[in-house]
Amino acid sequence: MSALKSNLFQLCLTFIQKRIENITYSMEQARQASNDDTKSSAGDKYETTREMMQQEMDRNSKLLYEAGQQKIALQLLENVEPAKLVKNGSVVLTSEGNFYISISAGELNVDGQKFFAVSQASPIGKLLIGKAKNESFKFNGKEYLVKDIF
Repeated sequence: MSALKSNLFQLCLTFIQKRIENITYSMEQARQASNDDTKSSAGDKYETTREMMQQEMDRNSKLLYEAGQQKIALQLLENVEPAKLVKNGSVVLTSEGNFYISISAGELNVDGQKFFAVSQASPIGKLLIGKAKNESFKFNGKEYLVKDIF
């Protein structure tokens, strides 16, 4: 794997690990708040608070599951070989920006170069998948030319 691709992979892995840590922390905070909330004479208020905490924990559980799935998907890309066509795991240089087809992790910077980590299911990811060098496509009114794939 090229050094650039390895750096992009590591940045995405760090991104998803931090996301998992933040969600886990939020879940623990909600759990503690729920446990600390003792039943007062205002029973309805207590029940409403507990229900809100449960909804927050359920939402965080779903986010944690999704983040775990993203981490698994990312780990499958660690040793993807370069190909002539853009595929999951490709680094793609275009006339309008550079992309790492992996997970949706936003903007990444490597050695002063800007890359966008996008999933193959994202709107631009769907357009990039299967493209070859020197092929072009339109996205948001802009013409993109694939300059290189690795």
